[in-house]
Amino acid sequence: MMDGVTFLASYGYFGGGALGDLFAQWESAGIFAYALPFLLIFALVYGLLTKINIFASKTDPNSGKGPNVMIALAVAFMALQFDIVSMFFSELFPRFGVALSIILVILILGGLFMPTNRENNWFMVALAIVVLIIVGTVIWNSLGALGWGIGGPGLSYFWDRYSAIIIFAVLIIGVIAITIRKPNPSSPRFSNMLSRALGED
Repeated sequence: MMDGVTFLASYGYFGGGALGDLFAQWESAGIFAYALPFLLIFALVYGLLTKINIFASKTDPNSGKGPNVMIALAVAFMALQFDIVSMFFSELFPRFGVALSIILVILILGGLFMPTNRENNWFMVALAIVVLIIVGTVIWNSLGALGWGIGGPGLSYFWDRYSAIIIFAVLIIGVIAITIRKPNPSSPRFSNMLSRALGED
């Protein structure tokens, strides 16, 4: 949390202007540490309870809104009793923003080579694998920043040492599986936006 305060304060001092000063004031007032996590947890719990609707009666479907609100408020307040949730959110969502930026860049650059026919759309399979790896890395690092290494120090040491080999092996296996897959004779030939722009279709 102190890193976030230092970053926002330095941003306002080194050219952030009024917006950086405003964010620094919000940080000192607890907007990012308490208000926003409270709203997020309350909305998630209330939405889930409303979707399940276990407290509504058969005659009046709206009768369960009161208990839903009370339970959502209680869960949100108790979740913020300690700083664990605030610290986790402060670690998770900045990494989540970076992950979304990486995925967006992959989509923009990969759009040139993305197959337009659905039968041979290997790009979406590769993108799904990359997204799963990125999401797993974000969650792993966010939990690791709190000292919650999944599986203990032995698994963390194993992953730190052999993660590159594991990721490389998974990618190679995926490429081989896509390559040796039998093509459908009735499917149109490979086509993408780049080949269409070059007039190769």
